[in-house]
Amino acid sequence: MTFNRRNDRNADRESSEFEEKMLFVNRTSKTYQGGRRFRFAALVILGDRNGRVGMGIGKAKEVPVAIEKAKSIARKNMISVPVENGTIPHDIVGVNSTSQVLLKPAGPGTGVIAGTVPRSIAELAGITNLLSKELGSRNKVNVAYAVFDGLKNLRTAKQVRTLRGTDVTRTAQPVQTAAAQSATSQGGAAEAGGAQ
Repeated sequence: MTFNRRNDRNADRESSEFEEKMLFVNRTSKTYQGGRRFRFAALVILGDRNGRVGMGIGKAKEVPVAIEKAKSIARKNMISVPVENGTIPHDIVGVNSTSQVLLKPAGPGTGVIAGTVPRSIAELAGITNLLSKELGSRNKVNVAYAVFDGLKNLRTAKQVRTLRGTDVTRTAQPVQTAAAQSATSQGGAAEAGGAQ
């Protein structure tokens, strides 16, 4: 292991509050004169199931070292996800390279209907109801980056109001339907005819 003990202790303390999930380990090989040499890449997701989630890819000559590197990278790349009633606030499409992931909010009791990568990320972020569809390339790394792109760009209604500078306390006027408008106009015309 290349990490020193002090950093390992701090990492253990920090990782205790986060749950981790290893999505996949990729093995690559290069042929040299003396034979083949293998290297490994690990994709790890960390989350607290309370709106914070991170992703990291670590590469090393051994699998455990690659996983540790991925965990430390995931800790540095944490994002906050706005979760409302167990789902996301609005539809969004996350894009990375040739992968696109559509994320849609779902009603209570729906569960997380998604592929392996979006499901893992959503569950560790604390999202319990979600609909998703992977579009384009299904490469796990690209899909993971696309999901994170979508989650980063989510905004709550309050955040949008503050960004636009509109008054949060102001209530919207009730919208009248066409039938209701015609009924009121006919009622007004009848009253005017009765007055004559």
